[in-house]
Amino acid sequence: MPTITVRFFAAAREAFGAREARLSAGSVDELVSALAEAADPQAATVLSRSSFLVNSVAATDRSAPLSDGDTVDVLPPFAGG
Repeated sequence: MPTITVRFFAAAREAFGAREARLSAGSVDELVSALAEAADPQAATVLSRSSFLVNSVAATDRSAPLSDGDTVDVLPPFAGG
């Protein structure tokens, strides 16, 4: 299974208490499931509201295969103006 770098931004960084992590996952869906299993309820809520980028491109098909060394960004909704 590929090893993926996960970068957390804004509320996701706060909820997970880290800037990034490395996990093994075959798709964004698998990655989200693995993160949610190990997360507290607040972090799981942030994940459910987040969008994801794979190598800086929006993950429109979250079941698409990931490759070793890919980077997935977790982007919670941003507010402000």
